[in-house]
Amino acid sequence: MRVRVGTAWWGPAVVAVLLGGALTACSGASREGASTVRAAAATDATDAKGTSVRGGGTIGAPGSACELPVSFDIAEGWKAEAVDPTAAGDSPAGKEVTDALLRQGPVTAVCEVDARPAGHIGFLRVFTGSPDAGDASTALRAFVAAEDGVSGETYHSFAAGGLQGVEVAYLRTSELLDETKKERALAVDTARGPVVLHLGGMDTEEHEQMLPAYELARKTLRST
Repeated sequence: MRVRVGTAWWGPAVVAVLLGGALTACSGASREGASTVRAAAATDATDAKGTSVRGGGTIGAPGSACELPVSFDIAEGWKAEAVDPTAAGDSPAGKEVTDALLRQGPVTAVCEVDARPAGHIGFLRVFTGSPDAGDASTALRAFVAAEDGVSGETYHSFAAGGLQGVEVAYLRTSELLDETKKERALAVDTARGPVVLHLGGMDTEEHEQMLPAYELARKTLRST
């Protein structure tokens, strides 16, 4: 498992230790564990190389693993778990830990979907912001600007499920690892503020292998 300082990627067990159990089920009705997903009709997505992935359920709606302003399908075998950004408390130290680990630009991590049960090393993470964080384009550009070592950003607009959004593909160079890899993110506008989905990966190869799962999430996005 890997932790990153500031906006660097972290694993769930590490965050649970640092935040004293920050990875918990979303608030709301009780359910069978944080990894619960609602059943979805069989769906799939295919990337530019023709690689496909089957849907393994839907998250975002009330009663699902992560209750969000949007819902979307996650890939078969991937495991969703909610992140509680308030778990570190309201003290200055608690807020500092939360900002360092979970906040990126104007949005805060609220859910992570782990690819490891499906055999990949990476996460699809969901961040949300308040309505005053700006529209999808503003929030996404600020999200990317908060990353270190970013280059080659390419933005374009898209629509899905009645939502308007912006997507970006870019490169991120890690000084610590002396490595450059591909990353991708999207943002959509909702009545409750912008929502950002980010796909990283241990390296470019892992990132590309997980793209069908990201494409599945994008094409099934809906408001909740």
